[in-house]
Formats: sequence, C-alpha cells, structure tokens
Amino acid sequence: MLINFVRAIIIYILVLIVMRLMGKREIGQLQPFELVISIMIADLASIPMTDPGVPIFNGVVPILGLLAMHLLITVLNIKSVNIRKFTCGKPTILIYRGRIAEEALKKERFTVSELQERLRGKDVFNLGDVEFAILETNGEVSVILKPNKRNTTPEDFSIEPDYEGLPYDLIVDGKIMYDNLNKIGKDERWLLKQIVKFKATPDNVLIATMDGKGNFFCQKKERNSQK
Repeated sequence: MLINFVRAIIIYILVLIVMRLMGKREIGQLQPFELVISIMIADLASIPMTDPGVPIFNGVVPILGLLAMHLLITVLNIKSVNIRKFTCGKPTILIYRGRIAEEALKKERFTVSELQERLRGKDVFNLGDVEFAILETNGEVSVILKPNKRNTTPEDFSIEPDYEGLPYDLIVDGKIMYDNLNKIGKDERWLLKQIVKFKATPDNVLIATMDGKGNFFCQKKERNSQK
C-alpha cells in the first residue's frame, strides 16, 4: 500500500512538471496534437499507479518521450507553416460577410444550431449581426460583428484615454510583496504610511493594491476589523 502511495506521488509530480513544461493553455485551447499528447500522458501515468507489478520507469520513460515529442513539434510549428497546418489545421470561415458558408459547415460537421449556440456563447444572439465567424484550430469560434453592431470605443469619439498601466498587489493576506514594491519604485516605509491612513498594519491587511494611476486601495481582514 505504501509503495502504491509513493509511486502515485512520483507520477503526479512528473505529470505536473510535464504539463507545466507544455505551456499554460486551457483544455479548450489545446491544439489537436497537444490534446492527443495530454490524453496519452494520462493513460501512461495510470498504468504504473494502478499496477505495482509494472516498473515505474515503464511509465516515466514514455511520458518523457511524449514531452520531447511535444517540444519537437512546437519548434517545427514555429519554423514551418506547412507542418503547422498539418499538426494544427487551419481556421475555417463559417460566416463570410454576413452569409453562412454552408460548405464550410458541412466540411467541419457543424450544424446551424451548433453555430448559433457558439455565437450565444460570445453574447451574440442574432445571426444578422455577424460579419465574420471563424472556427479556430483549437475549436473556438471567433466573431467579428458588423460595423453598426460593434460596441463603441473612445477612438470612435476621438478620445485619447489616460494610460492605466497594471495594478500591483502590495500586501496579500498580511504578506508584503516586496518585488511589486520595487517595480513601482516604492519601499516598505512608504507602504506603511499608506496603510496607516486605513488604521491598519501589514498583519491585519487582507489586500492592498495600487493601480497604474497611483490610486491606493486597502482592505483589512474582517476578523481583525471586528475586534
């Protein structure tokens, strides 16, 4: 029993490392070759965990081999358009200039109802509002609305918004984020002066942030604020 427990931990750590090395895509954003490799890794990992008679290296070596294959295909995809088309496919236009491309739907085995469902997932409820709909290689549908149906932007009114930048967490659950303080050119003394305004100390701060415009936000922990 203990051996199975240890083997499961080893395989878990290995698969976690391999998946991290493969990148940060969500499951729905995996390319076909990535999905295949992920399924095979899951299958290979289950064998040495469930069968103590199988040497653990019988699962480790193939998993590392699949990782090497993934890294190789990724490099080849970057260097060759043709290889990328073969391993990932290419986008398909399902709606072109406001008209549904019936042949494209048949080719991708898409029904009109499924297309409407995907559009609703993008908050588009009227087919007549769509100028282009593109089925991406990862299965997602990208939507470009007709010009008169798109949301307005500041650029439409010749307005230049102020630069916002990135917000930085300065204290999280009582812990000071020194790296973020350095990024905004501040030190701990400055931070303490800011949180004093909220009658707080670092230990009883739930979250403290500063955005790109210099606006400081601080919220104390409830259990401490109620004392």
